[in-house]
Amino acid sequence: MSVVTLLGVNVVNNPAKFTDKYVFEITFECLESLEKDLEWKLTYVGSAQSDSHDQELDSLLVGPIPVGVNKFAFEANPPDTSRIPIDELLGVTVVLLTCSYDGREFVRVGYYVNNEYESEELANNPPPQPIIEKIRRNVLAEKPRVTRFNIKWDSEATAPAEFPPDQPEADLVADEEEYGADELAEEEAETAEIEAETGGDTAMDGVEGAEVDNVDEDELSDDGSVDIEGESDDELEEEEGEGEGDVADGDEMEVDDKPAPAIGQVPPVH
Repeated sequence: MSVVTLLGVNVVNNPAKFTDKYVFEITFECLESLEKDLEWKLTYVGSAQSDSHDQELDSLLVGPIPVGVNKFAFEANPPDTSRIPIDELLGVTVVLLTCSYDGREFVRVGYYVNNEYESEELANNPPPQPIIEKIRRNVLAEKPRVTRFNIKWDSEATAPAEFPPDQPEADLVADEEEYGADELAEEEAETAEIEAETGGDTAMDGVEGAEVDNVDEDELSDDGSVDIEGESDDELEEEEGEGEGDVADGDEMEVDDKPAPAIGQVPPVH
């Protein structure tokens, strides 16, 4: 169980100019006293092609942390445009808000950010050299992607079973009060609806079970797989032709914004 739970993040100045600071109002709950401060960071993804263009916009130490619900404001500088490829200044990118304890990251919130010109004229006819002061950013605050990691806190009792492990994937079971829990419940409901419509066969779509049942034992290899070498070239070409044109749709982040309650202030320590 996590000692610190993220309850809400509010993007204060949104939309804003590309050159404006990022301002986040963060609410979290602490279940027990902590020996060290929490470290918050904001990272801007400068390119989808390489993480070498990622920029840490700012970091902040918050503490000492009182037990209970706390809220504070986190301001971060805008990205350095000289470190972003010119052809990726406009369009959609990502900012990552992370929090670590004693050097161990335990929560990450990702937001899509859309950068576009303020005027329709520039948007339709962008100049070869981007005009930074004319670019507006819009953080899709209502659609975050929240990822949680199990870490060791102050006591050994809080350590994961195989500590220190590589950072695990997102915690699949989110508490109802945690930031992002509504989004997870929404995704699970959509999955259940799809399975109900398809009879629960979505994971095996396109697999013909009857054909496997009728395979002769002589056609099975030692490991139980089917030997397809005996199939004719015409049959293989026909199967390949049937598979052409199948395109998988991309997944979208679907979440609901959960406003932060008005709670007391936690003093940041730099």
